[in-house]
Amino acid sequence: MSSSLKETFKDAAVETRPAPTPPAPAALAAKVRTLGPSMTRSMQRVAEAVADDPAGCAALTVTGLAERTGTSEATVVRTSRLLGYPGYRDLRLALAALAAQQEAGGAPAVTADIAVDDTLTDVVAKLAQEEQQCLADTAAGLDVTQLEAAVAALVSARRIDVYGIGASNLVGQDLVQKLLRIGLIAHAPADPHLAVTNAVQMRAGDVALAITHSGRTTDVIEPLRVAFDHGATTIAITGRPDGEIASYADHILTTSTARESELRPAAMSSRTSQLLVVDCLFIGVAQRTYDIAAPALSASYEALAHRHSPRTHR
Repeated sequence: MSSSLKETFKDAAVETRPAPTPPAPAALAAKVRTLGPSMTRSMQRVAEAVADDPAGCAALTVTGLAERTGTSEATVVRTSRLLGYPGYRDLRLALAALAAQQEAGGAPAVTADIAVDDTLTDVVAKLAQEEQQCLADTAAGLDVTQLEAAVAALVSARRIDVYGIGASNLVGQDLVQKLLRIGLIAHAPADPHLAVTNAVQMRAGDVALAITHSGRTTDVIEPLRVAFDHGATTIAITGRPDGEIASYADHILTTSTARESELRPAAMSSRTSQLLVVDCLFIGVAQRTYDIAAPALSASYEALAHRHSPRTHR
C-alpha cells in the first residue's frame, strides 16, 4: 500500500474517530514535563505557570493568564490544546481539580538531581523517587484508547518487528522475548540496516513498533517509515509525540521521563517509562489470547525448569 493511499485511509478514519479524552488533572504536570522541550518559549511560560500554580491559574480568565505570563490569549489556547484539552475552559477545570488534590496532600514530590558527591544512600533514595515519579507520570499520561488499539493490532499480527537503538533496543528485546513466549512471531533487530531490510518485507496484517525517546532517531524512523509505506500497522513509543516519528505512526504511546542531569542521561530516564509501556502491551496481549498464552507460558517454564534446579552430583 502506498504512503499516500494509506494517509487517505488514515484521514478518513480520523474523521470518525472519537475525540481523545482530556488528560486527568494528575497528568498535567507530566504533560508539561514531556512536551515542554518541544514548545515555543511563550507556550513554555504558560505551561510552567499552570503546572507551578494550578490554584492561582484556575482563578484566571484566558486574558488574565495571558497577562500573567506575558503572552497572548491565542498562545494560552494553543498551549491548552497541546496539553490535551479542547480549550482553556477545560484546562481551568483540570487546574481546579489538581489544586484540590494538592490541598488534600496529593501533590507530587519534587526531587533533586544526583550530585557527584552524593552518598550511595542518597543515590538509592533519589533514584527510587525519580523512578516512582517517572512511572506515575507515564501511567497518568498514557492514552488508554491508543493502548487498546495497539494491543488489538499486536493480537492479530502475522508478524511483529520492533525497532530501537541503544537502550531502546534493550527495551524492544524485552518485549520480543515476552511475545515469543506466548507464541507470537516477533523480532527486534539491533542492526539498523537489518531493521530496514526486514521492514521491506512488512505488509498489511503485520505490526511495526518503534521505540525512541526523542522521536527523531533516524535509525528508528527509517524502518518504521518503510513498514508504514508497505501497509503495516505502525506503533510508536516516544517521549515526544510531536516528533518526526509521529508522521509514520498509526498509534502513539507517550512516555514521560525523569529530569535529566549530567549523571542521569536520557537513556536512563526514558528506559523506565518505556518498560512500563511494553509491559502494558504484553499484559494486554496475554489477556486477549489467554487460552493460547497461558499454556505457552507454562510450556516455556517447564522447558527451562530443570535449568533452575540444583544439579545432582554422582
